[in-house]
Amino acid sequence: MIRSAIESGPPGTRSFLLPEPGEIDEDAMVDAVATRGFEPRVIVEQGLAARVAALAQGVLEGLGYRLVLVRVSGSSGMTIQVMAERPDGTMTIDDCETISRALSPVLDVADPVDRSYRLEISSPGIDRPLVRRSDFQRYAGNVAKIELAAAIDGRRRFRGILMGVEGDAVRIRRDDVPDPEAADMLLPIDDIAEAKLVLTAALVAESLRRSKSDERSAQTDQTSAAGATRRFSNNRRGAGSRRAAVKHGEND
Repeated sequence: MIRSAIESGPPGTRSFLLPEPGEIDEDAMVDAVATRGFEPRVIVEQGLAARVAALAQGVLEGLGYRLVLVRVSGSSGMTIQVMAERPDGTMTIDDCETISRALSPVLDVADPVDRSYRLEISSPGIDRPLVRRSDFQRYAGNVAKIELAAAIDGRRRFRGILMGVEGDAVRIRRDDVPDPEAADMLLPIDDIAEAKLVLTAALVAESLRRSKSDERSAQTDQTSAAGATRRFSNNRRGAGSRRAAVKHGEND
């Protein structure tokens, strides 16, 4: 994993020459994204992660990237992880740096977090979250874990081989049922709360082949031959400043 960090700090501190609070119109950003033709996510965040995602989505898609998922972890020493990718599923450390430079000042001004936090930009990784309809189709044949918001026959969690999308449902072949005919289930996409690939030898091998193919076509060695997650994180000292010393008019 490739990481870098910026820390956030006391609420109210701001980066030098950033817009004043209120100058960023979050609704306008979301509307602008909707007109770009990016496939919408069918699995989204809740709470603080959703507020960060609303800000991040417009920035990412304005740069030509897709938001995958925002995760918030830790109460003290909070980390906000923003997973992103190019439309073709690739991601490099340079992409992470580009996103971090664009997203940091937006979070500085919008100030969605009331405490210090670590901002981390990353690729989805090999055992990636599945958040779009096309994800379930693209990764058909791989093992996945799916959790539903509402139980089916008293069960919410399923694991098995993805068989693709049929209408408004995902077909999965459960690996805990020996009879293939009885193992197949259709899970309504609207009821899926969380879904991700399971790390298997076959998935690692597929990621390795894809990574090598990307390296040849792009003539670059920036993608990991092991398919590891690429990350760029920012340890932020002020929810509103790239550095604690950079406030209002101070130069660093």
